[in-house]
Amino acid sequence: MNLICPRPTLAAAKALLSTANLPVTDLTDGHCEHFFYVGHTDAPTGLVGLELFGDAALLRSLVVRPVARSTGQGSALVRYAESYAHSLGVRSVFLLTTTAQGFFERLGYSCTARDAAPASIRSTREFAGLCPASSAFMSKQLHAGH
Repeated sequence: MNLICPRPTLAAAKALLSTANLPVTDLTDGHCEHFFYVGHTDAPTGLVGLELFGDAALLRSLVVRPVARSTGQGSALVRYAESYAHSLGVRSVFLLTTTAQGFFERLGYSCTARDAAPASIRSTREFAGLCPASSAFMSKQLHAGH
């Protein structure tokens, strides 16, 4: 497992996300402040991002290149993002997924009613329109040790 590094380049993040058909139209360099990657700076093999809203966060854009899947990179990236968020006072992490519900359930996330989302999460472009209404909306409460 490679070292998890902060702040990939915007171009590298968009390129990797595009390979998995994940949303990139709303990403700016400011988003990369809370993104983490594994691999080379200009060609990461895995990536995860957070949008922070006080005690809530939206986990977004988890992607691992197909050649690196089943190596633990995805789980390590999520755990790292959760630990980082918790260190900044985040207590609840939310996400939307169309393809990885089982993966996130194994990491302790559970399906949540969309109308239970905090206003800060509902106002994100990802929640409000980039992800289809059919996406699973999931959440996890963070505790000490994350």
